Amino acid sequence: MGIDQIKRPAIFLDRDGVINRNVLNAETVAWESPLRAEELELVPGAVEAMQRLQAAGFLLLVVSNQPNYAKGKATLDTLDAIHERLLEQLEQANIDIAEFYYCLHHPQGIVADYSGACECRKPSPYFLLKAKAEFDLDMDRSWMVGDRESDIQCGQSAGVRTIRIVNHAEGNVHEPLAGSSGLTASNLAEAATIILDRNAQFFRSIRN
Repeated sequence: MGIDQIKRPAIFLDRDGVINRNVLNAETVAWESPLRAEELELVPGAVEAMQRLQAAGFLLLVVSNQPNYAKGKATLDTLDAIHERLLEQLEQANIDIAEFYYCLHHPQGIVADYSGACECRKPSPYFLLKAKAEFDLDMDRSWMVGDRESDIQCGQSAGVRTIRIVNHAEGNVHEPLAGSSGLTASNLAEAATIILDRNAQFFRSIRN
């Protein structure tokens, strides 16, 4: 197979805790996604990491569980405002996210039509498989980067490689999943370095 015949790989990015910081919720005493647009703050180095991945030819996609409306914690307008703030900052950095896939459901939600079981909430690989079909992706060279075990399970089920962001300050440290690659990184910048190194190894192998 020539280089010009290779399908494009993707980076599937969880949002909160990977691209932007989680926020400590005083009521639940847990690190969660922002509840207001002004709370959204990008993780240091995340922009540069996405720029590097984009320059290397990876398609960037965001796949995120966003259940705050289903839980009654935020309105849909607030979720839209948070998304628009993120989009504005990424566009200013010339980062092109091909698609944002948000699951708004939650199994124990309190809002009708957004509560109960759904097919799109991670760890379901629904959105990754949808993207594979929509963008004709090379899943063998694609990656899922997330900070939860559900992200890793999602990526594994879709047949992509995975890296878990381990943030000790936010208490999201878990034992590696059985059968997983075990790859971890402290942030997206470190994850991007791992991915780009593996990508370079791939191209060296097909040239030899």
